[in-house]
Amino acid sequence: MIYQTFAEVYDKLMDQSLYSQWRDYVTKRVAPAGQPILELAGGSGFLAVLLAQAGYQVTDFDLSDEMLSLAAEKAEEADAQLTLIQGDMRDLSDLPPVPVVTCFDDSICYMANLEEVQQVFTQVASLLPPGGDFLFDAHSLYQMDQIFPGYMYNYQTDDFAFLWHSFVGEVPHSVEHDLTFFLYDEGLDAYKPLTETHKERTYPINDYLDALTASGFEKIEVTADFGRQPIQADSTRWFFHAKKK
Repeated sequence: MIYQTFAEVYDKLMDQSLYSQWRDYVTKRVAPAGQPILELAGGSGFLAVLLAQAGYQVTDFDLSDEMLSLAAEKAEEADAQLTLIQGDMRDLSDLPPVPVVTCFDDSICYMANLEEVQQVFTQVASLLPPGGDFLFDAHSLYQMDQIFPGYMYNYQTDDFAFLWHSFVGEVPHSVEHDLTFFLYDEGLDAYKPLTETHKERTYPINDYLDALTASGFEKIEVTADFGRQPIQADSTRWFFHAKKK
């Protein structure tokens, strides 16, 4: 297969086993009954399709048109109904009310600062009715401060090679991921590099709790391991389930 875009290759490299765990995290907390669900940063549609198959009416909302194009292909292949919307989750003012909002795969960590995190929370709260559900995850301090710095990963197939290098960011509890794909170009009979830098940042749990409370949420549950375990010192990802007041 010849990949045309960075999004296509990144999509192929994702650990697909994670998506069923995100789906199960949602279904155990919000029983599917045909209700609408807004998936922020839904990307290429792996989770959106699983949620649709589980019984939700899913809107995949993402900043990337390329990712949404991949989501459209997945929905067609799976015969699943998805609504696809391109946009920035810091501004959800054009979207209709919805009873459930999700934001997984540590997407909230792409916000530049805590003010932007709270901006997203406030936008989400504006869409939810009282008692509406907001579910998201975030990198833990342990993941950001102990695991990511210096992390390297290499992967190669006949079609492409992938290099991932993570290093400490410029602000506390942040990291930068340098991602480089070398894609074979038949016309040039050579490999062409595509490079992106992803910047992520996280915060102490209490900062997330304060931002959620200030945005109008209550009854906040925080867990690890896709909701299966309590938070530990070495938990790598935190899971939040909050209710709109």
